[in-house]
Amino acid sequence: MIKFEHTVFALPFALIGALLASEGVPTRWQLGWIVAAMVGARSAAMTFNRLADLHYDRLNPRTRERALAKGTLTVQFAVVFTITTAALFVWSAWKLNPLCFYFSVPTLGVLFFYSYTKRFTALSHLVLGFAIGSAPLAAWLAIRGAFAWPPIMLSGAVMFWIAGFDIIYALQDTEFDRKAKLFSIPASFGAERALFLSALFHVLAVLLLTATVVLSGLGFVAWAGIVIVAGILVWEHQIVKANDLSRVNVAFFNLNGYVSILLLLTFATDILIR
Repeated sequence: MIKFEHTVFALPFALIGALLASEGVPTRWQLGWIVAAMVGARSAAMTFNRLADLHYDRLNPRTRERALAKGTLTVQFAVVFTITTAALFVWSAWKLNPLCFYFSVPTLGVLFFYSYTKRFTALSHLVLGFAIGSAPLAAWLAIRGAFAWPPIMLSGAVMFWIAGFDIIYALQDTEFDRKAKLFSIPASFGAERALFLSALFHVLAVLLLTATVVLSGLGFVAWAGIVIVAGILVWEHQIVKANDLSRVNVAFFNLNGYVSILLLLTFATDILIR
């Protein structure tokens, strides 16, 4: 129901944020509660999204086989699961520090709010990016308990990266969104303009990754990671065309999975070498 494998889009960046804040390896206590918070927040957000979109998931041919839409899981189970995992997130934030605890409920509000944005704005992709992009900043706050520019830049990079590939993913639902009167960039502007905006967002993501490296004083390994990631993103935009969506899933999951893991490995290596 919650596609646990999609954790690859957020957890690596939370770990990067924690490594940057610690200037090395966080304590096992800090790392454990950060991971628990990530599991709780993501599980609650994904399940809430399935509940909010249940009506549309039952109508959309692409999503009607999902667990709730198909009836494999009950709505009651999903509600209890959402409450339980949201409580895990808030509890984990409380265990980290007071600032994280104070931000935990507003953060849940943002995560849940995303599920309704397609009803009224084509900028829903950016809202999703903002929600997931908060991961590295949140992990930094868990360690430092104060804001700083490097994690803000990194969170911005994640926001535009997520928004960019979410636009590509939304290409599959263009006609359905139009019929259901839902908003998305592909449904509002067409496939070609949507792909242009996706590419623009990915350029911004690379620029913000660059700013993160500069502000953090990282070295050649992190720079190499950014160069390779930029190449992957260029490849992603080469294999998805407005008139050929056959490789959308490869671009969405496979290539972007490589992006997050590669950045974690290169940034972590650079931080630990330093």
